[in-house]
Amino acid sequence: MSLFEDIPVDVGIIYEGERIRGRDMQIELGGPREDYKFELVRAREMDEIEDGKITIIGKDLDELDEGTNTAFGLFIEVAGEEIEKDLEGVIERRLHEYVNFIEGFMHLNQRYDIQMRLSKKSYKKGFTSLKILGEILIRLYKSELPFIEKMQVSIITDPEKVKEMYQEALEIYESRDARARGMSDDEVDVFYGCSLCQSFAPTHLCVITPQRYANCGAISWFDGNATAKVDPKGPVFEIPKGALIDAVTGEYEGVNQVIREKSLGEIERVQLYTGFGYPHTSCGCFEGCAFWIPEVDAYGVVHRNFKEKTVNGLDFVTISDLTAGGRQVDGFHGLSIEYMRSPKFMQADGGWDKVVWIPQDIMDRTKEFMPPEIIPKIATENDVSNLDELKKWLRDKNHPIVDTWKPEEAPKPIAEAQPQIMSQQMPMTGFTMPSLELPASALPIQGLPQGVNLKIILKNVKIRAEKVIIRAEKE
Repeated sequence: MSLFEDIPVDVGIIYEGERIRGRDMQIELGGPREDYKFELVRAREMDEIEDGKITIIGKDLDELDEGTNTAFGLFIEVAGEEIEKDLEGVIERRLHEYVNFIEGFMHLNQRYDIQMRLSKKSYKKGFTSLKILGEILIRLYKSELPFIEKMQVSIITDPEKVKEMYQEALEIYESRDARARGMSDDEVDVFYGCSLCQSFAPTHLCVITPQRYANCGAISWFDGNATAKVDPKGPVFEIPKGALIDAVTGEYEGVNQVIREKSLGEIERVQLYTGFGYPHTSCGCFEGCAFWIPEVDAYGVVHRNFKEKTVNGLDFVTISDLTAGGRQVDGFHGLSIEYMRSPKFMQADGGWDKVVWIPQDIMDRTKEFMPPEIIPKIATENDVSNLDELKKWLRDKNHPIVDTWKPEEAPKPIAEAQPQIMSQQMPMTGFTMPSLELPASALPIQGLPQGVNLKIILKNVKIRAEKVIIRAEKE
């Protein structure tokens, strides 16, 4: 008997990766337009929860206006003899997979960045209550992860309650993240891999180390360790490090071997601590993205909740599109905020000395882990708004990157030249002219200093046109 015969929409892996565009959306839960949203899993004792209980706090789907968005919280409590605190983050991350199993229901990102959409089609088929979401999740979790013996779900759309629980959720995320900060990648023999996002990016695999969190920010090395034990055939698994190839870039033989296997040969090498060469791949659920700014030869970093343009005029969506999909793109690097707190953060590229711009929110969240001397030298959106202002800021603050810049050459004086004028009209069918000299007055050039002429010489020019007219005009 199917688990979902009484559910009005289909549920299955075939719907994973389904995208719901704005015009097809019945409702958006969380998302970039909402400041407060979260998903949180907590481990409980067996006698602390009521198995199968689903509670809705706030408006249900049939009470929310079509095409709108709402603050959203998803709070799940689980219990079982084998359940421990280290499993909370990985159970939480499975929401990305299980919600996407639902026909017409899209789930993106994680933790405090979640974005969910229900399609109009599924709503019209009868998916009119969030209790259906809770029922599907309970059945999927208990069938896929048998160590979960009891489970209850609370779904919150009341804005004030979401805001209240959001603050509690942030504190819990922080306490989880802090556990691995004292460990080094050199101290362990195995890393962990996570393939949960391969339905969206088939060539992507997150490599999780003590000093490099999963890109989504939801799975630490401890989370991977706990999950691989209770679910050895699941999407989170051990990666033997193998021989060290390069300590600076963070390249290991064992990691490369697993990457080749999991990407079916598309990705051959991964270097964990750099955005150039063979950078770690990204799916699209990363918390933030480092992006290279060639005009200053350094990185900017932007996170998903930054809604403005970055210092180079691009927004987060544009920047993230350049590295998503499991590709290796030099200078664009999906990452978690927790990785920015790591001593290994982009160490092959120069670490924090190679960062010149970040949003104020990232500055506030990572300042404690940044070298103190670099903090006042990195600009935020409050300091500069374009590249010219950024260059001036970096010089004024004596940012380390300025020492790597080449001295600017003074413009060379323009020698006065006498124009040589050709005036002819001829049919053009495709030929090569050995040389053609034109005066500046024949071209739309404005703003030349008085008395200065230009000679423009085109050598070995290949022209293909029906006709060319060059005529001399007297002043």
